[in-house]
Amino acid sequence: MITAENYPGLATLIKEVNEIIKEYEEEKSITEQVSNRLAAFIKKYPHEIPVSYKRANPDKYVLYPLFVSDTDNFSISVAVWDVGQSTPIHDHGVWGVIGIVEGSEREIQYQKHTHRLEQTGEYHLGSGDVKVCCSSDQDIHEVSCASDIPCVAVHIYGGNVGELTRYVYEEENGEKKAVITPWDSRPLIS
Repeated sequence: MITAENYPGLATLIKEVNEIIKEYEEEKSITEQVSNRLAAFIKKYPHEIPVSYKRANPDKYVLYPLFVSDTDNFSISVAVWDVGQSTPIHDHGVWGVIGIVEGSEREIQYQKHTHRLEQTGEYHLGSGDVKVCCSSDQDIHEVSCASDIPCVAVHIYGGNVGELTRYVYEEENGEKKAVITPWDSRPLIS
């Protein structure tokens, strides 16, 4: 089990994110502050992500919960994409910050028009990079592993992303479908 005694860096990150959410109301300020804290965590404590939370699933990308606040106002998780894996085009409906621990990822951002999606940006992130990946108003993207090793990233979202209703999109026509992407089972600590 992940505990403050065994994972002091993660315990500090959880405390800091909680304090940021209490102190700031504006989403931009929250994501800037969370980005700074996540960057410091990845730089100082990359070893605190248990090995079992870095394991890829050969069938699909995974999202392991590290922490979900009691009020569901934020969650911290580890996402792992195996080589060649990607997400569907999707949104979150909440703010999000990601930090790459190992490997690299490719993110393609989209904007929805009446009957189609338009690609608006492409980003490549490598180990140590941190980025605001989504906001409540600009939040349609597709993410994939861009390295020859699995991509492992810490994600912090402004909600319990494993229980939120979100949307996946068809690129050709912009049609969206409501989904809940449940958390993957917490792996055994190793």
